[in-house]
Amino acid sequence: MAAPNPIREVLSSGRFCYIVELVASQLTREAKLLDVATRLAQVPGVVAGGITSYAGGAMGHDPIRVGTAAKARGLTPNVHITCVNKDRLTIRRELEDLAALGIENVFAITGDYPKSADHATAPVPFDLDSVQLVEFINELRAAGRRFHVSVAVSPFKYTEPDCAYQYLKLEKKIAAGADYAITQLGYDARKFRELKRYMDERGLRTPMFGNVYVLPAKAAERMSKGEPPGCWVAPELVERIQAETKKSTDKGLAARLERAAKMVAIVRGLGYAGAYLGGDHQADRIRWIIKRSEELAPRWEELAEEISYAPKGAYYMYEAPPHPPKKRSFWVKVADIVEPANTPRVLRAVLTPMLRWIDKRPALAQALERAELAFKEPVFGCKACGNCVLGLTEYVCPMTCPKNLRNGPCGGTLNGQCEVIPDRPCVWVKVYERAQAANRVDDLKLYIPPRNRSLQGTSSYINYYLNRDSRPGNAEPLITISPASVAQPQSDLPLVQK
Repeated sequence: MAAPNPIREVLSSGRFCYIVELVASQLTREAKLLDVATRLAQVPGVVAGGITSYAGGAMGHDPIRVGTAAKARGLTPNVHITCVNKDRLTIRRELEDLAALGIENVFAITGDYPKSADHATAPVPFDLDSVQLVEFINELRAAGRRFHVSVAVSPFKYTEPDCAYQYLKLEKKIAAGADYAITQLGYDARKFRELKRYMDERGLRTPMFGNVYVLPAKAAERMSKGEPPGCWVAPELVERIQAETKKSTDKGLAARLERAAKMVAIVRGLGYAGAYLGGDHQADRIRWIIKRSEELAPRWEELAEEISYAPKGAYYMYEAPPHPPKKRSFWVKVADIVEPANTPRVLRAVLTPMLRWIDKRPALAQALERAELAFKEPVFGCKACGNCVLGLTEYVCPMTCPKNLRNGPCGGTLNGQCEVIPDRPCVWVKVYERAQAANRVDDLKLYIPPRNRSLQGTSSYINYYLNRDSRPGNAEPLITISPASVAQPQSDLPLVQK
């Protein structure tokens, strides 16, 4: 009989609960993390500890080892599984290790882009994205493994494409098998409310944890500049925290804890399932935040008006007028016509044997691939992956994303700009705008499986018509994936220093 899972049980009961994040960075001694785990296990209401992996893009302690030790000390671990510097075979081994150790709570995230030292010897920076990772875990569950899966979502996006795509991607994760969601970090009650309304209007009953971070001055200054990726703090809040730090003898500690308690009261009042506490894991302070939040609970609506820090001109889904869609370009209209998925059955019957004949002649097949690339590279940014899904990503090649994501943007975008290359727009902004122009935004919810890397540099037309590529409706189950499918480990973009 399986051991009880406190997270699963408390979410089933509907009781408000807490997960406290333990950052397993190289700067923190592992012994200290385990002492913290022992103390947190004794705090009423704390059902688990989040064990991070690649926080900020840097390698830290092995989260599986730390999670195992935390479990032995009485704290249920929620182990972060990222896609950073791992192929799907490596991820499979990690998940099997967790299952063998009796750890079933995992936080499935794409992860921050790796820093240069980590990336230098990595087999591939990102083989899977977070949606594909959830699908992978769900397939393992169907095969008998016990996992309870949490995923991330960031409502703290202040342009329409960034915000809408975060919610669309959350729907993908839920469809793939996510059990509950945890928000990214932000200090805007209107955005917490917006996400809850989005879920309620779509009948999505997936429990959500609101991220509550005990924010000191130095961290606030970094986050105001978008570091680490996905975290943002308004300049007004930075100034307030700096003032609190200077004028108080405790360097602003009491004010930080009070703010955290207010945020817990807000997310509880909005109907969130729990609070994900970060920035401070001292057991006595966590106890204080929990107790104080309960005292503040009746005032949550008043507090929500107080804690709403956002940039000027911020986009709110239910408050801002919709932006007029951009016009579709000539080449996008042409691409819709020649997209292989739209090929009439009669023409498909002619093309398939023709391409099979070409495929048996390597020189012709290579010539076709070069001709295909000569057109698709300048027009669509094609990277010759051999698993073309341009028709599903509004004719923007997903391989132009530094993380090679295929199911939408990561949480690291900032005002439409790329996490990895900040002076470049996120490629998914164009995908969203084109989908909006074609009235196909809902189509972006379609799950796109990982590519077959062994097809790199081959003709996507041959692969499509001969059913070799990986695409919706024609994907090999991840739990039976072959080593050949994770070939071609080299990165498609130059190493980015961060």
